[in-house]
This record gives sequence, structure tokens and C-alpha cells, in this order.
Amino acid sequence: MKLSYTAEELIAMLQPASTRGSTEDRVTGIAALSAAERGDLSFLGNARYKLQVAESRASILLLPVGFEGEPKVGQLYLFVANPSASLATLCGRIEQQLWPKAAPGIHPSAVIDPSATVAPSATIGPLCVIEANARIGPGSHLQAQVFIGREVTVGADCWFQPGVRITAECEIQDRVRLQPGVVIGSDGFGYEFVQGRHVKVPQIGRVVVETDVEIGANSTIDRARFSQTRIGQGTKIDNLVQVAHNVTIGKHCILCAQVGISGSTTLEDYVVLGGQAGLGGHITIGRGAKIDGGSSLTSDLEAGSFVKGSPALSYQLEQRINVLRKRLPELFKRVDALEAHLVDLKKTSAD
Repeated sequence: MKLSYTAEELIAMLQPASTRGSTEDRVTGIAALSAAERGDLSFLGNARYKLQVAESRASILLLPVGFEGEPKVGQLYLFVANPSASLATLCGRIEQQLWPKAAPGIHPSAVIDPSATVAPSATIGPLCVIEANARIGPGSHLQAQVFIGREVTVGADCWFQPGVRITAECEIQDRVRLQPGVVIGSDGFGYEFVQGRHVKVPQIGRVVVETDVEIGANSTIDRARFSQTRIGQGTKIDNLVQVAHNVTIGKHCILCAQVGISGSTTLEDYVVLGGQAGLGGHITIGRGAKIDGGSSLTSDLEAGSFVKGSPALSYQLEQRINVLRKRLPELFKRVDALEAHLVDLKKTSAD
């Protein structure tokens, strides 16, 4: 990562509400508060680290509005509404430098069916395959070895990284970002047990991915048995997530790594699933619900709920049970002691 910004350039880019202190140093790196050295930019994204601000050697620090403290000599504080979001703005600028968008055009090694449509402003990288009647929208960028199946529609300004696979008749709307190895439209896992055999149920639906969705590396979104599997606008999906057939995910949901969602389950808008959470099939998770990492759920969940555990209970109840669980060995010792004492009392009474 190579960067070089003056304080004036960062102020113009990030538009802080106010500043305190000054520095002549150019920012050439980004580091955590405790690890930062002169020439670095750091930020306070979590209140638990606020005591580290005074000790940080960073040249420029992004701090929340209202933070109290004085910079060292040669140090500049920039006060912003959300330091983490401001850092993301800076990193977005750096990202454009690290991974510049290729010039529009089609690489000679790409294989494109004559009936497919590729917008003149799109970029098709080496060894891509685009099948019959597929459509690639303006400004979209397909990196190396992307496969686009028959009748697939890709919207504008999408970015598909190497090894993405989108199978027949799926729809990808605008500004969708797919990380390496994502598979959209793999067959749903459906079988009927007939005469001693597992007989495959054909999966003839499709997948619709709405605008501004991001899907992490090696995640899979299965096509529907019929109708559609749908990922709602603005939803962000981490690496190694499995979304089964006919699942509907609402707008602006968050699915962390290794989440698994069984078929025909519905997530309403703004649902958050922690890492390795697992959902059974044919259930509905209400708007704004949160499911802690490693939890499992097999029944509907009301909007706004916060649950934890396997099976999932309310977060506060599960926390209390976890505290009590640690005391179980002690409790069994006490019960054994009480039983022994009762036996002694019976013997004494009998004598």
C-alpha cells in the first residue's frame, strides 16, 4: 500500500467538523492507535481504546466529535461524526489506486456468444465466458475467468472478481460486487426419497441479486426450486456463506462468515446474522432481528429480537444461563454432599 497525503489534502477529502493541533508530516501509512508511528494516520473507532489516543504517536488522528484531549506537538486531531466511516472514505480513495479499473474492452481470450450483449463501457477480462443472450451492463468489470451463463442479466457498474460463476437466467442488478469464487445459481439441494433412492428434484427457478449487494469469497447462492431466491438491496454477505433455494433476504441485511440458511426461509429488512449462525427452513426472521454468532434457530423470530445460543434464546437469558453453566460442577458437588449428609442423618435417626 503506497499513499502520501498532506494534512490539507486529508482535510479537504474528509471534511472534519473541526480540527485541533497541526502537523507538517505527510501521511504515508495507516495504523492502529497503539502501533502508529510518525507519518501514520490512526483513528478511534471503538470507545474501549480511547485511553490509547493520548499515547499514540500517529501524525493525524480521526476522532469523534466531542472527544476531549490535546494533541502532542506536531500532531493533528480531525474531529468527525464517525471516524471509522471517514477512514473508509480514505481507504476508498486508496483502493482506486491499488486496483484501478481496467479500460473498457474485451480481452482476446474471452469467449462470448454472438447473441450476448456487452456494453461498450464494460470490461471483460482474460478467459471469461459469456453464454447465449446474456447481457452485461455499462461500466461493469469482469475480471479473469468469470463465467456468465445463458440469459443472465448483469446491471451497470458491477465488479466481479476472478472465478465468479453465475449460472443460467439469474439477474444481477446495478453496483453488485462479487468476491473471488462466488457462485450464483447453483442447484438447490432438493431430493425426494422414492423406492429406496434419493431422486433429484429439478431446480428450475433463478436468483435475483438487487442493487448495491456485496457477496464475499466462496459464498454460494442457490437457485430456487421454482420462482426465485432473492438477495435484497444493500445486503452484505461475508465469505463462505450458504444461502439455500427459495430463500428471501431483505434489504440491508448483514450475514457474517459461515452463515447457513436453509430453504424457503425469509429474512426481513435489516437482519444481522453473526458468524456460523444457522437457520432452519421455512421460517421468518423479523425486521431488525439479531442472531449472535454460532446460534441456531428453527422457528420464527419476532422483529427486533436479539437471540443467542443453540437452540437460540433471548440474549440476556442465554448470558445468564452461561454464567450458571460454569457453576454446574460446583453445584453437583454440593448436591452430592447434601445427599451424603442426608444418608448420615437417616443412619443417625435409625440408631
